[in-house]
Amino acid sequence: MFGPASRFPFAAGRSYTPPDAGADQLAGLHERMGLSRAVLVQASCHGTDNSAMVDALLRSGGRYAGVAMIDESCPESEIDRLHEAGVRGARFNFVRHLGGGDLGAFERTAGRVAARGWHMVVHLNASDLPDFAGVLLRLPCPFIIDHMARVPAAGGLEQPPFAALLDLMQHEGAWVKISGAERLTAGGRPPYDDVAPLAAALIAAAGDRVLWGTDWPHPNVGHMPDDGDLVDLLAVFAPDEADRNRILVDNPQRLYDFA
Repeated sequence: MFGPASRFPFAAGRSYTPPDAGADQLAGLHERMGLSRAVLVQASCHGTDNSAMVDALLRSGGRYAGVAMIDESCPESEIDRLHEAGVRGARFNFVRHLGGGDLGAFERTAGRVAARGWHMVVHLNASDLPDFAGVLLRLPCPFIIDHMARVPAAGGLEQPPFAALLDLMQHEGAWVKISGAERLTAGGRPPYDDVAPLAAALIAAAGDRVLWGTDWPHPNVGHMPDDGDLVDLLAVFAPDEADRNRILVDNPQRLYDFA
């Protein structure tokens, strides 16, 4: 959720300022596409003020779940409030151009939220994944690798970061989001078919721990994608209906405990 800024101001130290993209716009998009559920992931431009996301969660009547950004000053009572609203995970951003993150704080936060059944969402650069693997495997809760670890499609299936991602997916606590095709594709524009082998390999490796999303409203992209193209692309990633049902229904229900 981005704003609206008049009601939910952006963080003072943000690295980018997006246009408003609030709950009403998301609801219209979902109606158009026939999507009934969503996971809202807190964006770095709002920092640790999760108000816009929580407002959308409460308005959804249980159809949305959330992933918050919290820091070590966040009291337990606030984590309880977020949980009651539908938050089921905490996100840490280690991507360098977005400011990076504190690995120690990441581990300590995982320890705090594990008791509530939350998971951790990790946004990082592909080249950093091998260095993170040991930390991730020590976590006391499941973790999600965002956007296929931002592995560039041009590097193919044999590139070391993707091999590290496949190795990581052998761990039962590891999940991956096959999203962000518009960021991974070599040309930056549709049809994004060079990303399909990466997504298919991840589905083959751990299909019961794969998630999907369009990543609307697509901040910081060189070419704005059409969300309809991204929905259609899932059928290329997962031609088998049973796989699509797991990715769209069963897996998120298990991880996010929709009402």
